[in-house]
Amino acid sequence: MIENNELSMNIESRLSFEEFRKEVLNDYRLACISREVSLLARREVLTGKAKFGIFGDGKEIAQIAMSKYFKPGDFRSGYYRDQTIAFATGIANPEQFFSQLYADPNQEHDPFSGGRQMNSHFATPNLDKDGNWLNLAQMKNTAADMAPTAAQMPRALGLAYASKMFRETEELHQFKDLSDNGNEICFATIGDASTSEGHFWETMNAAGVLQVPLAVFVWDDGYGISVPRKYQTTKNSISAALEGFRKTDGTNGFDIYNVKGWDYAGMCEVFENAIRKIRETHVPALFHVEEITQPQGHSTSGSHERYKNKERLSWEKEFDCNLKMRSWILENALSEEDTLHEIEAAAKVTAQEARRSAWEKYIAPIREQVQAFSAVAAQTATVAGADVQEINKVINELQSNREPQRRDILKAAATILFKHRPIKSEPAIRALQEYYNKYQQEEKENYNTNLYATGINAVGNVPVVPAVYEEEGITLNGYEILNKYFDQLFTNNPRVFAFGEDVGKIGDVNQGFAGLQQKHGQNRITDTGIRELTIMGQGIGMALRGLRPIAEIQYLDYLLYGLQPLSDDVASLQYRTKGIQCCPIIVRTRGHRLEGIWHSGSPMGMIISSLRGMYVCVPRNMVQAAGMYNTLLQANEPAIVIESLNGYRLKEKLPANLETFTVPLGIPEVLKEGTDVTLVTYGSMTRIVEEAMVTLEEMGISCELIDVQTLLPFDINHTIVQSLRKTNRILFIDEDVPGGGTAYMFQQVMEVQGGYRWLDVSPRTLSAQAHRPAYGSDGDYFSKPNTEDVVKIVVEMMEE
Repeated sequence: MIENNELSMNIESRLSFEEFRKEVLNDYRLACISREVSLLARREVLTGKAKFGIFGDGKEIAQIAMSKYFKPGDFRSGYYRDQTIAFATGIANPEQFFSQLYADPNQEHDPFSGGRQMNSHFATPNLDKDGNWLNLAQMKNTAADMAPTAAQMPRALGLAYASKMFRETEELHQFKDLSDNGNEICFATIGDASTSEGHFWETMNAAGVLQVPLAVFVWDDGYGISVPRKYQTTKNSISAALEGFRKTDGTNGFDIYNVKGWDYAGMCEVFENAIRKIRETHVPALFHVEEITQPQGHSTSGSHERYKNKERLSWEKEFDCNLKMRSWILENALSEEDTLHEIEAAAKVTAQEARRSAWEKYIAPIREQVQAFSAVAAQTATVAGADVQEINKVINELQSNREPQRRDILKAAATILFKHRPIKSEPAIRALQEYYNKYQQEEKENYNTNLYATGINAVGNVPVVPAVYEEEGITLNGYEILNKYFDQLFTNNPRVFAFGEDVGKIGDVNQGFAGLQQKHGQNRITDTGIRELTIMGQGIGMALRGLRPIAEIQYLDYLLYGLQPLSDDVASLQYRTKGIQCCPIIVRTRGHRLEGIWHSGSPMGMIISSLRGMYVCVPRNMVQAAGMYNTLLQANEPAIVIESLNGYRLKEKLPANLETFTVPLGIPEVLKEGTDVTLVTYGSMTRIVEEAMVTLEEMGISCELIDVQTLLPFDINHTIVQSLRKTNRILFIDEDVPGGGTAYMFQQVMEVQGGYRWLDVSPRTLSAQAHRPAYGSDGDYFSKPNTEDVVKIVVEMMEE
């Protein structure tokens, strides 16, 4: 006779098995759907409906197994083969995948980028439209994808590091919507070939040192496009090459796991235990997922049959992960063959329906515009003197285009307008011009917006609060003013963190943080290794999670090491996600004049060209720098603040409202009014120009001095051209190479602001020499603009 408890256990066992079976079949169903999506998407590219495609076929089972342990609050920092993760976590669905493949600019269809990024570039919002941080702790999150190889790695470190800070920093425990006590993991994914990039190695080293909850999954399909792994990786194995990083008792480092990408049960078992350990202990881990296949090759740009031999292609067919899972299901009696056939057939239908629906949603509004254009354009053929044959040809060609694009409509309208300029005043021609202008403006909203934040998140909407000085106010060295400022800031804003080389114990090389680590703690103000790339990544990840990091580059010259993530990730983020994701990192650095080749850099042309989308602040002194920090911290936009290296020991008056006054960004300051010539500069050059003006005043020349304050944005109210209207002479001065920052300012004032109309003499630029500054005081004098250079050029302008 069966005891009641034994009967209960049998029932529970059967129920448990049934639930297990159901979950396995659901996983297989998803794998089949994702595979069908890849196959269909490739056809869409090859038939011309989409421009380019790159897919995750061959990685379905590994990604499904991984996604089982991806919880709300976690972040993904991956790459363009992670479509199955996106489907499995609910971050995306197949229809959205196809909408992105077609570059549909409707954000309801492609919520990740509004048609601005190619397929499998996912993103989840982190702020609402009112500038409030979303409840990230209850969301499954993904940082916006990028295509540059290994570019996802630096910020992955920061996303994981934020969990460490949320767990270990008591002041952050109040922010329950941002973190559940730091229990969140960052799941980073990368192709095996991309592990050759320095980004990967620097990230893994930093993760091992910092001990952060980072789970790195390496999808190893044996190739980097056409190049076999043996030519890419020492020992022909990334896990073997990393063996020295393995964590052992009493050491830091990370755990290393090896799994097979076709082994569903084995991966689930390893991932479950390993990810639980990461979540509980914050010990990072590397998962080397081997024997992955790539059934369609690298991308739609070529065929893998060109570089894989018959044996390899045969092996890939045998070890296809979907087929392996199918066999495992049948071998373990988890399903009948007929059931699997039904799942596979249904997957084809699901993928086809997603493709059809996405295409119809994409093409329908374009076809409507074709008809709208045709109706307006047809009227132009009734105008006397119109080229009727040409107009009808343009209309017919557009209407016969089965897959028209928006540009085709604009090109058609422009063709008619260009050829009928002599009769442009005719009502029908004017109507077509109005249609063209309106449609072009609508499409600019789709393609040319969101480089910077709007609304409450925007720097431009921060109230201007002037600095207040008491009559008996004290005068301090520049670095002492910054020190007092940072002390107040860290006391009153628990979300602010600072880190970089020598920032902590010694208080940075110029003493801006002197004594503050001891007061505010090692978590808040932290020393890092010499690793500029991942210092930027650390800041990026923290900023994506609602913290306000101040990430230090010790000298501006070293920005080159960390420029790639700032350019490809931060600067483009709001644009490429169409405003749904922001990253309010502040990069603090110092540069301009000093003495020598390596610490006197002023590569402003490089910076302003590569960081469009960030604010570039160039304060002339430390009070001004503090006001810029205040402004930035009241908004949600990224910026770089370049303090003047030779200004830390210059005396400045301390404002009474040090922590609350703000400096408006994008608005120059007129430091001295004049009538003869306008001098435009910033940063350390301001003092050089001020010295020159003393001599010029003695010579009877009245100069108007303008400090631009920020290079991005630049003079949004056109203050400089108003000065030029008065003086009719202008000189742009900075320490960049010829054609760098001065050429940029020249173009902004002469072309954008129309300054050429007010010139009486040729405008001038004064920059440093084309080479880097030589060492020593004389090297500085002959390499960078000096007082005498300014005086000489201004005198020449007055005598012209």
